[in-house]
Amino acid sequence: MSQPNVTELVRMWISGWTVSRGAADPVEQPWGWTIDVGAPAREVARHVLPEPTEDEVRKLAGATTAPTTWLKLFAEDGTVRPWLGPQWRLDPPGFLMTAPLSPEPPALPAGYTLTTWTRGGVLRALVRSTDGHLAARGQAGLAGPVAVPDQIGTSPEHRRRGLGSVVMAALRSGAYEAGARTGVLVGTADGRALYTALGWTTHAPMASLVLEPEQPGAGWLG
Repeated sequence: MSQPNVTELVRMWISGWTVSRGAADPVEQPWGWTIDVGAPAREVARHVLPEPTEDEVRKLAGATTAPTTWLKLFAEDGTVRPWLGPQWRLDPPGFLMTAPLSPEPPALPAGYTLTTWTRGGVLRALVRSTDGHLAARGQAGLAGPVAVPDQIGTSPEHRRRGLGSVVMAALRSGAYEAGARTGVLVGTADGRALYTALGWTTHAPMASLVLEPEQPGAGWLG
């Protein structure tokens, strides 16, 4: 059976990412998708291009005037950075990754508790120390056969204890029980190391660029 290409994997990723973030449904474009996010201080919208070309990116950037609009370009940073002006800030790269899902009860270290729940199509995992402090967390957007782990993090004082693996195992198992069979995510460079060790496969890099406000600090309150 052939593996999905990058465009199809990106389609799968945004199907669950929009659920996880409560974003609008993706709008299909000739070059990819536009997603309204509606968080003006951080991200008003994003344009996702699975196979970006210089001409498409330059035209799209030239037509974009709203600050905190992001471009998510599945290419190397060094390839796409020259296509855009200095008003577009380059974020650290991401990596498109996949893994088959399976029921795998997490091995929780002594001194911690794990809670999982699902609401509004979002599966959440929370690890706390026995004195109630937040130790690690994560969530996954559920989209039928696809689950998209998102916002995985461990508190600094609880790192190097395997809690990130606990969260990922809880999400992987919970998503499987909900009917998902494929996990798709975009991880940071640090996250990529963890996910690779857990059996995830990297398919493509992702460059992230945001249109900076002309007056930093000005904008919405709240």
